[in-house]
Amino acid sequence: MTTPIDTEALVIGAGPVGLFQVFQLGLQGIHCHVIDALPHVGGQCAELYPAKPIYDIPGIPFCTGHELVERLQQQITPFKPMLHLGQQVSTIERLADQRIRVQTTSDRTFHTRTLFIAAGVGAFVPRRMVLDGLDAFEGTQVFAEHPQPGRWTGQHLVVAGDGDASLQACLDASQGSQAAASVTLLHRRDQFTAAPELIAQMRQACTAGRMRFVPGQPTGLRAEGGRLQALELLNPQGDTEWLSLDVLQTCLGLSPKLGPVAQWGLAMERKQLVVNTENFATSEPGIFAVGDINTYPGKKKLILCGFHEATLAAFGAVALLRPEEKTLLQYTTTSTLLHQRLGIA
Repeated sequence: MTTPIDTEALVIGAGPVGLFQVFQLGLQGIHCHVIDALPHVGGQCAELYPAKPIYDIPGIPFCTGHELVERLQQQITPFKPMLHLGQQVSTIERLADQRIRVQTTSDRTFHTRTLFIAAGVGAFVPRRMVLDGLDAFEGTQVFAEHPQPGRWTGQHLVVAGDGDASLQACLDASQGSQAAASVTLLHRRDQFTAAPELIAQMRQACTAGRMRFVPGQPTGLRAEGGRLQALELLNPQGDTEWLSLDVLQTCLGLSPKLGPVAQWGLAMERKQLVVNTENFATSEPGIFAVGDINTYPGKKKLILCGFHEATLAAFGAVALLRPEEKTLLQYTTTSTLLHQRLGIA
């Protein structure tokens, strides 16, 4: 286990509200670390609707989810937050000195004085293929995490899914120095939710013989000598066939899991954290919750509401971290101090 990282603030969740929390903490002179289960920032915006339009962000008539995340990343640049991506929080506990100890699935440990939970509806984790006996090969031949070319080099690869990630994985694996020996795209039918340009590239690759598409629904598997050999499929005609493979990469989308948040002892209602509306503190001192993860009378699950919550939570953190200081409201239009923190003085 690594040496604990000491910090004044730790943000769980790198979606839009988590990123804006970083900005508001930065304005208050509070540096922070950020944890997210995804291998990149953006949360729901990046995973569920990166190309869909958003119309209700103040001052921005129109932007996509991807564009909003890009703007938020640009906004927090002056504060240089430390990002810890691709890992989930596994435990949280109170230390004797009242700091909060947070540990992740990557054995990274933090000691923080304030904790901000901006986890949306939970940590986004990959959906697994549900098939008896398949989990025995997780991490050796079967992978649900972000596709990595080194796993399939020279192997007979099957990619299951119909979205952008599955088609892109097939295209990546069908060419280059890390190409697979063969590439098969598996989906229950010849219809896809991926971007039209990716579908066109996939069909072109199939025509050129660089990969193939097999329609079918997995119903079983065959293993010999402790290795997965093939998947049993039910094809669209209702017949059973076998699909041989060395490596199975599943790209079945992501699902939010509340996970260990529910075990942290915080007051909850309907799987959401109860907060006050003065500073969006939870039932535990020093722990705040912003965005879709929280609940209070009149709560609305909107990004702009999360931005408001993050602002008041940052002021709540200042009052906790520096009780001797007067809390003066300063404006980015006129404050020399805020200009210095933003790097524009």
